Amino acid sequence: MESQGQGNMPAWAQADPQKFWEASDEFERANGSSYREIVIALPRELNPKQRADLINDLVAQQLGTRHAYQWAIHNPKAKLDGGEQPHAHIMYSERVLDGIERDPAQYFKRYNAKEPAKGGCRKDSAGTAERLEATRKLCADVQNEHLKHYGHAARVDHRSYKERGIDRIPEQHLGPVKVKRMSDDDMAALLENRNAQSEQTQAQQEVSFLDLSGDIAAAKVFRDKQKQDKEREELGRQGRLLVNDARDDIHELLKEYRQQEQEKEQIRQEVKKAAELERERRRQAEEQRIQREQEIQREQERQQRYSRGRSRGHGYSR
Repeated sequence: MESQGQGNMPAWAQADPQKFWEASDEFERANGSSYREIVIALPRELNPKQRADLINDLVAQQLGTRHAYQWAIHNPKAKLDGGEQPHAHIMYSERVLDGIERDPAQYFKRYNAKEPAKGGCRKDSAGTAERLEATRKLCADVQNEHLKHYGHAARVDHRSYKERGIDRIPEQHLGPVKVKRMSDDDMAALLENRNAQSEQTQAQQEVSFLDLSGDIAAAKVFRDKQKQDKEREELGRQGRLLVNDARDDIHELLKEYRQQEQEKEQIRQEVKKAAELERERRRQAEEQRIQREQEIQREQERQQRYSRGRSRGHGYSR
């Protein structure tokens, strides 16, 4: 798992979202869906943090604060070409939050339109062709916004090849088991065919405007604009790379500066500690000196008393 997140969970499931899905399985109506799932392939061009930001953006636009949800991004290696295969699973409840606190059993009850507090949360079914199409378009739009933001020329189109006027047969998902059974020659042929199909698709897209309009001058203007757009995107990408590099350099400099400051502070503390130890050593030495002087003085006074006693003819005992 590359990253994960969750949101809009009721109080009783915020610490452990699994409790929400378990309650949905237990209390949701037998003929109702316990959850909806959106599975979306993510661009290889984006890094893990950028992909997580993309999903958070998509969830905010698709679900907002209306539905409890949980998502996870996985990124296994593709069995065929060995590249990244990032994709996201977004699970959400069709139950619409309305601010009323409900326990698990009531949360999934039938909605009571007259007295909402006595029923469960209202359901907003997304299982229609229109809603599915809208979701697919939103997924493509959000991905394209993030690809453009990070300076990538690649784009996502949710429409079928037929809808886009592309003469190409969609690939079937092979899966790791089928790929494992394929010979090296079969895999090489499949990859070669895939690359050829991609080049053909790109060529069809580039001439599609010419085919549809029949206006050569307009087609040239369109192609020039595409070229300029690509150049601007490339310049923007390079600019962002420079900014990112500069930001990384500044981050490293700040890191080195903080480290140096920490080392200086450590030296200051050591010097301070050494000075305190030296002051303590001198204080003890001074106390010992004073103590010795006092002992000498007491010894001298005792000797003087002894001498005076003898001179008077009195005995003196130590």
